[in-house]
Amino acid sequence: MVGGHQMKHSKLILTTACVFLLGASALYTASFPAFAQEEHAETEGDHDGEEGIVEMDEAARVKNGVKTAYVSFQSLVDEITAPGEVVLNQYKTSHVTPRISGQITKRYAKLGQHVKRGAPLVSITSVELAQAQGAAIMASQEWQRVRALGQDVVAKRRYFEAQIAAQLTKAKIAAYGMPAKAVEKLLAGSDASKANGNFTLYAGQSGTVMKDEFVIGEIVEPGRVLFEISDESKAWVNIKLAHDDAEHVEIGASIRIKVGDGNRQADWKTGEVLQLGHQIDEITRTLSVRAQMDNAGDKFHAGQFITAYIQAGSTHKVLAVPIAAVTFMEGQDIVFVVEGNELHPTAVKLGQKRGAWAEIESGVSADTQIATSQIFLLKSLILKSKMGEGHGH
Repeated sequence: MVGGHQMKHSKLILTTACVFLLGASALYTASFPAFAQEEHAETEGDHDGEEGIVEMDEAARVKNGVKTAYVSFQSLVDEITAPGEVVLNQYKTSHVTPRISGQITKRYAKLGQHVKRGAPLVSITSVELAQAQGAAIMASQEWQRVRALGQDVVAKRRYFEAQIAAQLTKAKIAAYGMPAKAVEKLLAGSDASKANGNFTLYAGQSGTVMKDEFVIGEIVEPGRVLFEISDESKAWVNIKLAHDDAEHVEIGASIRIKVGDGNRQADWKTGEVLQLGHQIDEITRTLSVRAQMDNAGDKFHAGQFITAYIQAGSTHKVLAVPIAAVTFMEGQDIVFVVEGNELHPTAVKLGQKRGAWAEIESGVSADTQIATSQIFLLKSLILKSKMGEGHGH
């Protein structure tokens, strides 16, 4: 019994040791560099072969949209990085205000709506305008009667007084904000009931309604801003630069603008420096720089904080790859190097990023062929092979 018990105990120890060794072996393999290969891994179609390698011939690459290019030297420019804020382009912004007191009767546009030049915005009725319209109708009718009689019948002074009165009253209602066509229609007949004091304000430009601070029925005074309309396609960016940095920036310099972490293409816009400030802020000791950015699609909005990368100094050539060709796997930046029908994930050390390019400090050399598109697909195939899918043993 004792001998049997010892034998069972020995077997238990041996079994435990084997399990421990297998576990340690698995742990060692898991902690090995990310792209270690399995000798006996099987391929799945033309896409993933040995673990850590994507097998894909040229025809398959074309079919899957995987484009390639050779690593080369690129002319990159030095940049100054600074915080900033998106603001409305004041040269492409307008206020819609009444020139006469009145009561708001109807709204045609709302906050955030895109309107075109000439679109109706709001209707107003005004007692003062009604009086001016009535006077204009009377003066117009008098001028038509006097002109029909002619200067041979009517005294010269009366003739010119009637003419001037018609012109002045017509100009007055036009100055109050009535469109030219509406004025002509009003004065075309002799119906005094048309002098109702109603008029409509129209958009003087195309753009987005940024403000509409009023309610129906409200009495408004001349100069009250009812609408603010701005063309956001060419927004401004106010940037704060240290004085020493500002000395290296010139009007017309290219600028890249990033919102958030910049991981998406939509997070980036381009533009140029418009104006350089000439007065240092007493509190921040910075100089204001104004830039204009291409904001097609109105993706960036006034009030957003951004990071600006301003061109400064001359260009210089460095070994670089497209930023789109780089991905992050297991704690390192990698590119996919093309070797025949295989794409090998290769770790690289990146330097500075300029526009769509990233400087390469080490990892690949010039004339190395790499994948430049469908990087997510290649990465997913690598991860799939590491999870053991498509392998039969």
